[in-house]
Amino acid sequence: MKVHEGITGRLRTFVEKQPMFFVATAPSGPEGHVNVSPKGMGGTFAVLGEHEVAYLDFHGSGAETAAHLADNGRITIMFCAFQGPPNIVRLHGTGRVVPLTDPGFPALLARFPDAPDTHGARSVVVVDVHRVSDSCGYSVPLMAYEGDRDTLLRWSERRSPAKLADYRRAKNATSIDGLPAFHD
Repeated sequence: MKVHEGITGRLRTFVEKQPMFFVATAPSGPEGHVNVSPKGMGGTFAVLGEHEVAYLDFHGSGAETAAHLADNGRITIMFCAFQGPPNIVRLHGTGRVVPLTDPGFPALLARFPDAPDTHGARSVVVVDVHRVSDSCGYSVPLMAYEGDRDTLLRWSERRSPAKLADYRRAKNATSIDGLPAFHD
């Protein structure tokens, strides 16, 4: 494993090229569930600077990341090479959720010019990266990328902004551990 000064050069190229990444968070203290979420869709991850990244967070089944970040801010993002030379990059940092109701949301959304339809985005997760490391990834399997799924986009397209707000209130207000998450 090697620790790097920032997200530059080949590391930046690598993370920007990956079609999938994983987000890990956990609540404070010994109780509660550690959460790992797979993320993807082209154009939904952005390197904002050597020590700052962001990704679009779409409506979905849970709100663990938002709840954990509100609780303690700790987050790790991991990228794995499933094609080409083996590599794993981890970005450790402190994150914050900028919901679509926040006045700063439109400016952040503009940082994703290649994103698919953003109608279903409920927030942008911004991470101040404190530690950048990479490791071998020798045991990560080789897999072929066939393309992005559009199921989530089609799901959100069928819902008005009011219906998406209803969904957040009903399904995303708290985490599975009862921590507060999204509040419209």
